[in-house]
Amino acid sequence: MGSMSENHDPIRLLAVRETPLSLDEVYEAVGDDAAGGTTVFVGTVRDHDGGKTVAALEYSAHPTVEREMRRVAEKVCADFPVRALAAVHRIGRLEITDKAVIVAVSCAHRGEAFAAARRLIDDLKHEVPIWKHQIFTDGEEEWVGAGSC
Repeated sequence: MGSMSENHDPIRLLAVRETPLSLDEVYEAVGDDAAGGTTVFVGTVRDHDGGKTVAALEYSAHPTVEREMRRVAEKVCADFPVRALAAVHRIGRLEITDKAVIVAVSCAHRGEAFAAARRLIDDLKHEVPIWKHQIFTDGEEEWVGAGSC
């Protein structure tokens, strides 16, 4: 961590990966000496959805995904006093309890950090072109597009 000038870019890490996500990497990316509050959200693969038992998930993304993530992140930074922001989303096949998405936001105060992180994860889920393919234990499958994953 280190002090940042007032003209720093608060977007420290944005990525879509096929490899397991690191909570430590995301948390460390938003370290900032001027931040008094850091909020981290981790979305994991759960074992059920809509009353059905989930066996696994597969996430896929449109080629514009990182550009869209940046657009969402820039809007959050424009609307909140963000010191540092990071977001990573996994694609490919994920098993139950795997980390699917991690977002983190650091601000001077905790209330701002909570609000900014909430907006970041909500907007990522609703606006970024990532699709979830759910595979249920009964053999049924379901695709869920950006906006409801």
